[in-house]
Amino acid sequence: MKPYFAFQWHITDDCDQRCKHCYIFAEDSGKTPDSMSWDEMRQLVDNCEDFCEMYDRQPYFYITGGDPILSPDFWPLLELLSVKRIPFTIMGNPFHLTDEVCERMKLLGCEKYQLSIDGLRETHDWFRKPGSFDATLQKIPVINRSGIRSVVMTTVSGVNIHQVPGIIDEVVRAGANVYAFARYCPTSGERDTGMTPREYRHLLEVCDARFKAWEAAGYDTYFNRKDHLWTLYQYETGEFTLPENARPGMIYGGCNCGNCHMTILPNGDVYACRRVQSSRVGNVFEDRLADLWIAEMETYREYGQFKKCARCELLPWCRGCPAVASGARGGFYDPDPQCWKERNDITGERL
Repeated sequence: MKPYFAFQWHITDDCDQRCKHCYIFAEDSGKTPDSMSWDEMRQLVDNCEDFCEMYDRQPYFYITGGDPILSPDFWPLLELLSVKRIPFTIMGNPFHLTDEVCERMKLLGCEKYQLSIDGLRETHDWFRKPGSFDATLQKIPVINRSGIRSVVMTTVSGVNIHQVPGIIDEVVRAGANVYAFARYCPTSGERDTGMTPREYRHLLEVCDARFKAWEAAGYDTYFNRKDHLWTLYQYETGEFTLPENARPGMIYGGCNCGNCHMTILPNGDVYACRRVQSSRVGNVFEDRLADLWIAEMETYREYGQFKKCARCELLPWCRGCPAVASGARGGFYDPDPQCWKERNDITGERL
């Protein structure tokens, strides 16, 4: 089986929420929502297939928005992907999900549906809109009944960091198949994520214990340790060790930016990472993606440029989150603001 190449595809900006931490409208609150036309969608799929044929990959789409189901061409797109046997995940809102909708998505090949919970009820509804918290939990079993895997994602910041353990409990009890969290990326000149390195490490420690307790109790939720600082945490606890057969100069894990991922917006703009506001590399309607990959995207594969990570023994497996670093400090290769590691454990060099 060919390895996947992930395209995070924002087919529309239309959304029935206006989340306070949404990066789509963060830079321009008066922005007119963009949406991709049906002809543009087909052109984009052709470009992505050409890319994957060139590099011997299997395309995988993460279809999102906005709320992608609000696009007038949502269903024709899913039918096109079904005919082409291209797998996909949908990342959207809960409000339009019914048993019939989920069953139709499953029939057309949807593998996962990702929802967001960004706090307990009061906090989440403040971030998003009243009633969103309850609606999200209620739609998890609807997704599950269709055979689609339900995924819940949390964006962690100083506002909700202390609520994450409670969020874990809520989503497990609701039957979520997968749970993960990532960190808020500052936008619009804001530079503070609201979390110190030690506070964030403590969160990982608390969540690790919570994950293991739910697993020991027999619950089936898979806890995706998505944030790459989990690698540092597990290195310290002994759950991750440096492989003896690792080859110098190879990259084995960590951030996928520049490796096996790109983002495409409704206007066709291509980003190395959607959360890095400065990472536009081209436009899918003007450029061949296969050419962008060996030209503009190379900027995000200069691993020796990491100001802190390049001196760390975990460089091939971690590198923290360059998007958070970029938002907080201005540069893709700047140090991750929540990384607590101070020395290279092998050389003793201060990082």
